[in-house]
Amino acid sequence: MDFFNNEAEVYQLQAFTIENRLDRVSLYGSLDITQDAQGLALALELKQWLDGMVMALNTAQASGNLPEKITINSGDQVENPFA
Repeated sequence: MDFFNNEAEVYQLQAFTIENRLDRVSLYGSLDITQDAQGLALALELKQWLDGMVMALNTAQASGNLPEKITINSGDQVENPFA
């Protein structure tokens, strides 16, 4: 995933979603990591995603492009075409 560089990428890990945005990465849903080989595989996959996100943030910070805090835009309201 090209973290923080597009709003098109979404990854699903069981019922857990990782959604890329320009100003944030949204993580939501649930993920059961069981104490077995399958749980280890899921934990490592989740860690890989988080490591990629941290790397993108570290790169932005190293280049001086990481603000201390941003304000998240709630987005535009779209009229319901079925109402």
